[in-house]
Amino acid sequence: MRIGIVGGMDRSAPQVKRLAADHGVEVDLHTGVTAGRGSPELESLVRRCDLIVVVTSLNSHAGVRLARQLARRYGRPLVLESHFGTTRFEKLLGSLAAPRAA
Repeated sequence: MRIGIVGGMDRSAPQVKRLAADHGVEVDLHTGVTAGRGSPELESLVRRCDLIVVVTSLNSHAGVRLARQLARRYGRPLVLESHFGTTRFEKLLGSLAAPRAA
């Protein structure tokens, strides 16, 4: 599984990548900036990821809106989080690994 995280993970990127690797998950990060190459890079991230997490408190309105539109266009599940650090990421990884109730 590949998870795309949009916004706010610059400082904790090494920890996030390590946590993902420990859970057998790949992670791609995007700042959420849509200026310049930001929009095409965001679209590329959404296309190659299985799940998109958007950090709303650290993102521009344009970044959040574009990520939502792209996730809908490419049929990717989207999780909106106002705050998303390593603890929340670890919980998300745990919930993905937990067996689903039938």
